[in-house]
Amino acid sequence: QVQLVESGGGLVQAGGSLRLSCAASGRTFGTYPMGWFRQAPGKEREFVAAVSWSGGRTVYADSVKGRCTISRDNAKNTEYLQMNILKPEDTAVYYCAAARTGYLHVRAEEYDYWGQGTQVTVSS
Repeated sequence: QVQLVESGGGLVQAGGSLRLSCAASGRTFGTYPMGWFRQAPGKEREFVAAVSWSGGRTVYADSVKGRCTISRDNAKNTEYLQMNILKPEDTAVYYCAAARTGYLHVRAEEYDYWGQGTQVTVSS
């Protein structure tokens, strides 16, 4: 069983930056592909970014490409999402997720573990 705890959300003005963190329990963190998703009020959960278990491969949603960077530190059992040039449309609850198998996933149903979420609010 893996437990994921996000942190780093908050209120920021448009154009600002935030760094989200996801701390994971478990000795096998380094073998799990990881991802970030977000859900805005009244909308479905959507993919943001994913990173392979080694950190060597990443993939991003078009809506955040060029503004966000996903990374991980397997020694610290932590995943990160650096978000820059934030826009009001980035406002959402952000969730980190881990998959038991595979290499790089973009679909929510491919992930097995989820955090509780952290709120990101971008004011205009």
